[in-house]
Formats: sequence, structure tokens, C-alpha cells
Amino acid sequence: MLFSTVMSFLASYLAALLPLPLIHDPAPAPVIPAAEPLRFELRHLHAVSPDARVLFHDVHTAELAALAEAGEPSTYALRPRRVKAHRPRSQDAFHRARVRSMRFQENEAVDWDEMDVEGPDVESRETLLLLAKMTNNAYLSPGEQGWYELGDRWNVSYPFGWEPDDDGFRGHVFATPDNSTIVLSIKGTSAAFIGGGGPTAKKDKFNDNLLFSCCCARVDWTWTTVCDCYRGGWRCDQNCLEKALIDDSLFYPIGTNLYNNLTYLYPHSNIWMVGHSLGGALASLLGVTFGAPTVAIESPGEKMAAARLHLPSPPEVQHVTHLYHTADPIAMGTCNGVLSSCALGGYAMESKCHLGKSIVYDTVSELSWAVDIRLHTIVNVIEKLLANPWPPSVEAGREVPKAMPEEDCVECYSWDFGDYPPSK
Repeated sequence: MLFSTVMSFLASYLAALLPLPLIHDPAPAPVIPAAEPLRFELRHLHAVSPDARVLFHDVHTAELAALAEAGEPSTYALRPRRVKAHRPRSQDAFHRARVRSMRFQENEAVDWDEMDVEGPDVESRETLLLLAKMTNNAYLSPGEQGWYELGDRWNVSYPFGWEPDDDGFRGHVFATPDNSTIVLSIKGTSAAFIGGGGPTAKKDKFNDNLLFSCCCARVDWTWTTVCDCYRGGWRCDQNCLEKALIDDSLFYPIGTNLYNNLTYLYPHSNIWMVGHSLGGALASLLGVTFGAPTVAIESPGEKMAAARLHLPSPPEVQHVTHLYHTADPIAMGTCNGVLSSCALGGYAMESKCHLGKSIVYDTVSELSWAVDIRLHTIVNVIEKLLANPWPPSVEAGREVPKAMPEEDCVECYSWDFGDYPPSK
């Protein structure tokens, strides 16, 4: 008892004499510097001929000087960020698996390479605003009314498919001076009833109705369907439907042809995809096919089309980002039914599920917008959504709403898809 008391006293005495140990603050988290902006310049003119051949025209220094003298923008800086993408290790294996699935309804494993690549910074409002302007300009030729100047650091993009009577694939392509990054912008639907029109309108409607309707744009008995797969009631022949989607007149095979031509010209370049509406959905399908970072704006749900095209699914598709608002019935998948504004214009926009992640602006709750197909235009996104800070995001310490995957999404639930051969 005496021994323990003495030891306790000595311990207290020595503790009073010895200096207290220093308490170090935890090391601050390392600050990751922002990526250097990418700068782009004009490289080629590109067109898709009536017989679906991809054509390029080199732009020479003298032509660039002439554009500069005309007051056109030259280059612009776009903020990138790292993103994880999965790319098929072999395109031959990818297409072999796709063909096997189409012909025999059998799955074949595809090896995917996980890659950390640079993509557009989808958390930056300014970056999304610029991409939206690039997408809008895909509907127009430089200088045409409605063209948005992209600033003094972007080049005038070079058009493809701009012949006056060309009714097919359109858009613009941008490139960095060292060819390290290519941006492909794809035009969306040119529909007169939402402020569009022009020579591509007829083919746009065909592709919209085939890709985004439940069964060949069969809305009611008065409609002329875009394929012959409807079997009465709510039945649809699945094999017939998938075969129709693989028709060579569709934009998807032309898009893969364009992408392959770009990779032939720039085998070491990183390619980004961007598009609006139909163009956004097609950009997403190409992004899944090739593992390219993609931003799709106000596009209809393309997940159903990807399944019907038998595109092998990568482990993740977080490199695909959708941006839309809740008052757009096309992106929300609510523009359907006999009396809908889409049906009145001859469109059957019935899909709603998107691949990847979605940045959704809740304009119905936050801004009291009524659901209206006229709000589907890219100009509305530019001038009313992205031009100014979004208050709910600012309050959360962000620039734009957080990109989230669409979970538990169901579409075309009334239809019965199966093996229904045509009656003889």
C-alpha cells in the first residue's frame, strides 16, 4: 500500500517537471490544382455525302486568316476534368458480341479497359454553357441568324453535312492545336412545331419515331408506323423491332462511321461527344460504343434504343452525362399519348430512361414552369438555365445540380414485346 502511494506521488512529480508533448494540427488536405484549359482551333471541313460517305477538307492557313479578317472567333478555352471511362479492348470483339446477340440472342463476353481520361468538366456551369452553344450552332452555319459567338478563344467550327439539300447527319467538329482532343457536336431534331424545320426534318422524324417510340410509332390506328412490327393490341414483335433499328439509313451507323474516320485521322486523340435532343441521344450511343466522354442536352431517353441496338454494356457509363429540365416533356418521357403535343406534330416520343448520369434542373418546382414542348429548344437551356447561376445549386455550394444515375426507371410498361411473327 505504501509502495503504490509513493510511486503515484513520484509519477505526479515527474509529470509536473517534464514538458507537455506537442499536439500537431492534422495536415491540411492537398490542394489539387485545376486542370489547364484546353484551347481549340479549326482543322477540317467535314461532310456526309448522300450515299453516307464521310468526306473531309483540310483548312489551310490562308482560309483561317480570311475567317479572322471576317471577325469570326478563333479559339476558346474549355475546362476539362478527369473521368473514368470504359472502352472495349477490341472493336472487333465488341461488334462480334453485338452480332451474336442480334442473330442468336446469345451473350458473348466483351473485355473492357478502364481508363482515366480527360472529359469536359460537367460540374462547371460555364463549361456546360459553352457546350450548349456549340450544340446550338450545330443547327446553323456560321453567321446565320441564331448563331452564338463562342468567344475570342474558340475557332469557327467546321461544318459537316451543310449542303443546302442535305437531309442527313449534321454538326460541327472542334480540335486543339496539338490534336490531343476532338469535340464532335451533333445536331438534334429539326421540327417545325418546336421552332425548327429544314431539309433534315423528315429524316429526323423517322429516326426519332424509330429510336424513341415503344413500337414503330404506333400511337393509334390513324398513325402510319415507321416499321411493320405492330401485332395488334399491345403486342410488338421484338425481333422485327430490333432488325428495323439496325437499318443502314439510321444515324447510328453513320455516326460510327464518322467516329472511325476521326480516329483514323487522329489515332492518338481523345474524342468528346456533345449533342442536343436526337443529337444528344446519338452522341450518348456513340459514347457508350467507344468509351468517349459525352454530354447530351435535353435528349430523349436512349437506354431502350441501346438495348434494341444490342450494344454491349460496359461496367459503368459515368462518362456519359445528360442535362435537362423537368418542364421538357421529351427529356422527361411525358410527351406521349394521342393528344400530346408530340403526337400532334407526328412524333411518338415515349422513352424516358437515360444512360449514365443526369443533371436535372427542377424548373417545375423552382421556377413554376409549366410542362411545354416549346421549352425543349437548346436556346431555352442557354438563355434561361445556364446563362445565370442556379440558386438551389449555389446554396449547396455547387455550380449546377449534381449528376445522378436514374435508378428504377421503367418505360413502355403497357407493351408486350415477344416473338410475334406476322400472320399469313
